[in-house]
Order: sequence, then structure tokens, then C-alpha cells
Amino acid sequence: MAVATFVFYVFSAVLVFASLMVISARNSVHSVLFLILCFFNAAGLFLLLGAEYLAMTLVIVYVGAVAVLFLFVVMMLDVNFDELREGFLRYLPIGLTVAGIFFAELMMACIASIKSPVTTKVVAMAGGLTNTQAIGRVLYTQYAYLFQVAGLILLVAMVGAIVLTLRYRPGVRRQKISSQLGRKRGRSVILVKLKPGEGAP
Repeated sequence: MAVATFVFYVFSAVLVFASLMVISARNSVHSVLFLILCFFNAAGLFLLLGAEYLAMTLVIVYVGAVAVLFLFVVMMLDVNFDELREGFLRYLPIGLTVAGIFFAELMMACIASIKSPVTTKVVAMAGGLTNTQAIGRVLYTQYAYLFQVAGLILLVAMVGAIVLTLRYRPGVRRQKISSQLGRKRGRSVILVKLKPGEGAP
């Protein structure tokens, strides 16, 4: 067995195991840590395919920003695990039904691809381009609208994370920007004439 094939099987096995642990771990923090492990192994697979740009994107963007953001949000959320366990049995039939539909669709797609493989259209690129330049040309020309939609989805997810972690506690003084901007000079500055040797009142 070649070294590249052995490394591919190692990365793939760890990736499948970590992805299963993401959805089966009881602790949400552990799920995020297994998600980071998934990203690292997927980056290794991209390196084996010669797509170093996608590998660095997974490590820098997803592990360095998105996964760490997920970890902070999960740690800041006050998750009541007792309520989650109570609602688990209640929604178990619906969850199993949806999971069964997804699994059946995946099996149908795999069987159809095996019986009649579809040849994908390869985008012709000029010679001498790096992976980063080739991906950038395709991403910002043919898939520009889909790229914008993906950015909008990430924006909505970020706003949702902020809303979930935002808490209002009574008795805490908060900054009011409108009051600060509307404050007049006469209400904030007081001129006092002091005589020599006297302190401020």
C-alpha cells in the first residue's frame, strides 16, 4: 500500500469517527471540539488532493474563526440539559422520520450515481494559474450569487448567536449612545472661578 493511500484511509477514518461524535456527544463543548478535529482531517484530505488553498481555508477560517466562535457561544449559553433530555423523547419520532428521509435520499443518490455516473463539466482554465487564482475566477464569476447567499446565511447565523447570548439584567447601568450624543455643553461643563488657595467645591 502506498503512503498516500495509507494516509488517506487514516484521515478518512478519523474524519468519519469525529463527525459521528459531533452528533452523538452528550456535552456540547465536546461536540465543537470534535468538529474542529473534523476540519483538521478534512484539511489533510485536501492536501492529499493538491488543493492547498482549500486546506488552509479550512484551518484558518473554519478552525481559527468559525469553530472557535461556536465554542465561545456554546460556553456562554446557559443550556439546561434536563430540559433537553425531556424534549428529546418528545421529538424523537419526528427526528427519526426526517433522518430516515435524508438517509433514503442519500442512498438513492448513491445508487443512481453508481448505475449511471454523471460526467461533470470541468471549467477550462488558462495554464500557469495557482489553485487560489483558479478558485477565485470560478467563485467570483460563475458562482458569484451563490457566494453572496452563503455570506448572507453566515451573517444571519452571527446575528442569531448574538441574540441568543444577549442578556438583560435589572439594576445594571448600560450605555445610552443617544443620550450621550444629545448632551449639551451647558449640562456637562461647569465653569468655576476659584481664588488662590481655595479648592473646588
